[in-house]
This record gives sequence, structure tokens and C-alpha cells, in this order.
Amino acid sequence: MRRYSGAGARQQQQTEAVADRVHRYRRVLMVLLSPVLLISFVLLLMPRAPASASGGVLLAVGGRRWGPRAVEDGLNKYAVIFDAGSSGSRVHVYCFDENLDLVPIGKEIELFKQKKPGLSAAKGPQEAAESLISLLEEAEKVVPAELREQTPVRVGATAGLRALGTQRSEEILQAVRELLHDSSFKSQPNWVTVLDGSQEGAFQWVTINYLLGKLGKPYSNTVGVVDLGGGSVQMAYAISEKDAAKAPLVADGEDSYVKELLLKGTTYYLYVHSYLHYGLLAARGEILKAGEGSDYSDCMLEGHLGKYNYGGNTFEASGSPSGASYSKCRALAVRALKVDEPACTHMKCTFGGVWNGGGGDGQKNLFVASFFFDRAAEAGFVDPKAAVAKVKPSDFEETARRVCKLNLKDAHATYPDVSEENIPYLCIDLVYQYTLLVDGFGVDPYQDITLVKKVPYGDSYVEAAWPLGSYTLTTYTWSIDCSSVQAFSPFHPQLFRILCHSSLVCSVGSSV
Repeated sequence: MRRYSGAGARQQQQTEAVADRVHRYRRVLMVLLSPVLLISFVLLLMPRAPASASGGVLLAVGGRRWGPRAVEDGLNKYAVIFDAGSSGSRVHVYCFDENLDLVPIGKEIELFKQKKPGLSAAKGPQEAAESLISLLEEAEKVVPAELREQTPVRVGATAGLRALGTQRSEEILQAVRELLHDSSFKSQPNWVTVLDGSQEGAFQWVTINYLLGKLGKPYSNTVGVVDLGGGSVQMAYAISEKDAAKAPLVADGEDSYVKELLLKGTTYYLYVHSYLHYGLLAARGEILKAGEGSDYSDCMLEGHLGKYNYGGNTFEASGSPSGASYSKCRALAVRALKVDEPACTHMKCTFGGVWNGGGGDGQKNLFVASFFFDRAAEAGFVDPKAAVAKVKPSDFEETARRVCKLNLKDAHATYPDVSEENIPYLCIDLVYQYTLLVDGFGVDPYQDITLVKKVPYGDSYVEAAWPLGSYTLTTYTWSIDCSSVQAFSPFHPQLFRILCHSSLVCSVGSSV
């Protein structure tokens, strides 16, 4: 038997005493240590937050998580997203590195393909779904074959399907789900959906500010966005917390004016509102309707005879023998916008009784996308080959005044870049765009705004479209499997509630 003496004996006695205490208070220690173990377990479950200068989103907009993380190819991830708009369908394929920075797909920074018309223009659900086949095949060409079955594909339909109503839009979506289920990509039913207007606007704001490297900076350094689609127009810009607190309450079922986002460690209060029926194509109908009661329209070019069909409605769209009138057409556009809507009970409104967000630094630098760029390029005051252009709202007004004086034949000769189907509507389109900016959104006619088709990103250019923002905003949402956490927290239910039922790690406004 080994003998202990002196300091060695005392050390043995101390060790045994500690062991006795640990045994005696083992239950207390388990209670105290369980939260520490739980937190360590949660941190292991969480994805690593990126430190990229252009990514690093932590929380999702409005608590809605749309679609899965993209599949990894080594350190890269692929995402396939369809933008099913009212004027056409587009497919975007992105590839990201581990920091959520875009990396090239072949020679391009993204795959972008489009076709017309949109899903809502199809004669039936099956035809609508089949219209996506050619775009799906384009996506398959750039995603590695061995990764396709793991690569998620999602579809976000916008104003075109929102205007159709729940039943018809759901029939189309179901046909699209079946098509994607049989494709080579990974698909789930809830990855094919109709986006609400606030989602679309928020995603677009994130896209442009992501590409500009603005995320993570103070809200006053971000840019505001106006996105003019075919069926709806969205405005989104960051406001101060003080202005966010002043946001009017909305009726049940309506989207709130302000979305709270946490992006790269910075909290943003995003004012966002979508105006259904005021996208460019839909607004034509609203303006023509405002001028009903005559056999002719003051907004249509002389020489055009016909009617305008949109959203299942038909409007008189023949040009007057005396030609279009800029001033009369503008008056109709103001009337269609309901600028003086009596329902405006707030301090300041845009149009139709909608709160304007209060203005501020987040709106001073305004990026204007989609049909604004297209018409400006076609009308010749923006280089069609450019990705970004600085203009003023007054440029739309000056061009509209010139266009409205032309007859149909002269307009064809003067503006050869305008398509055959759009040339009769060039006057009404330009008048509306000027009126929307100045009378609708209160932009000074001589304020510099940025027309954007693509946003510079490093040495490349990326489409200024909401799909990139939707992926960026959802991919790095910090979330945990709360059922697993609960199983590992029998001694501390309070900590379980804190972790799994708060916005600390779960999406804003969501419930687990």
C-alpha cells in the first residue's frame, strides 16, 4: 500500500473534500450548468454569420421565411429564383461564396433570362406553368448536374397573380408546383407562392442596398427605391425610429407601413408600401377609365384606333382626331392617382390616402427601377446600353410633351426602339411616370434620381430585381430547431422560452 505524508496527504484530503461537495450539490450544479450547456448547444446549431461587406443578413422581413438555404458546392451555394411578374416571367440563378458574396457563373455574375407574357396572361393553369419550361431549362444549363436535385428552386408571383384573386392564382401556382416537382431541382409546395406587395418592396430595397454595399451602415446612408412593375409600384426607404413610431395603424389584414429588419448588425425601420393597380400597365387602364365618357382618349396618339385590355377589363383607347394633349392627359393621371383622396387622415400622404413615411435622409438618394428605366431608354434620354443613369423627373415631362404632339406614324419613326405594341401608349406612359413621381410621391421635378436597370457590383453588373434581396434576406436568418433545444433544457424552461420565442434568434414577428 502506498503511503502519503505531509503536503501529499493534505492534498488528498482536499481532493476528497471537493469530491464530496460536488457529489452533495450535484443537482444544484446541474441546474446552474444546464443553461451554459444549452447555450453552447444552440451556438453549435446556428449557422456562422458572414462578415461580408455586402451580405450578412440576420433576420427576415416581417417574420416570414421564404424558401430554403441554397445548396453548397464546396464553399459556394446556388439559388434558382423565378420572378413571375404581370408583364413577364424571369429566372435568376445566383452563386454565393461562404460570405454571401456573389461569384461568377461562367462568364457572368448571374444567369438572367426572361420571356413574355406573364403567368396571369395564360389561358389556363397548365399553359401558365408550361410557359416557364424554357426558363427552367436555361437554369439547368448553369447548375452543375450533380447538384441540381439538391438545388432549391422557388417562384415568387407578384401583382399579376395578386390581381387575379385567390382561386385563379392558386390554380396557376398548383400547376407550377407540379411542374417543378417533376424538374431536376429540389422543390417544395410552399416555395411557390404569391408575394405580398410589402415583401416585394422590401426585397427590392435589400437587393439594391446589398449591391451598393450599404447594408450595415446608418439608415441615412442607404438609398430609397421606387420599383415600377406592370401591375403595381412599390416605394421603400429606411426611416428613423422616431418616424417609425408615428406610423398610422392599418386595418386588419393590411400590411403595416414599417418593417423592422436587422441587417449586418444594424436595425433598419423600413417604410414600404405597394400600390396595386398602379404599375405601368395597370395604370394605363386607370387613366383611360378616368377619361371615360368620350369616344376618344386625350392620352392616345393620333392615328391609333382600338381598345386596351388589362386585368379582364376593356377600355376605349383610340386617339382623338386632334391628337393627344399633354395637359389633359396629365389631369387624367392626377385624377387616376387620387392625389386629393379625402381618406388621407395622416400628416402627409402620397396618393390614395396612403401615409408617405415621413420622408427623411433614407429617401434623399432615390433609385428608380424597372419600367422607369425601360421607357427612358426607349424614349432616348437614357442610353439603352447603360446600366445606371442620372436623370430628373422633369426629363420625363419634357419628353412626354414632345411625344404627345406626334401622330402614330411619326412616333414610330422618331422612337424606333419602342415596340410596336407600346408605341401608341408612349404618351400616356411618360405622362404617368412624371405624375407618379411628382404628384404621387412628392419628388421635386428637378431632383436628381438614379434610373437603374443593373447595379454595379465589383467589376460586374447585377439585375436590379427583388429575387436577390429575397435570398439575401432569408439565407442568413438565425434560427434554431426549438424542439431539439427543448429536449436539452429540462432544467431551464425559462431559457427555452427566451431563446425560442423572441426575436433574438428567431425571425422578427414569427412564432416557432
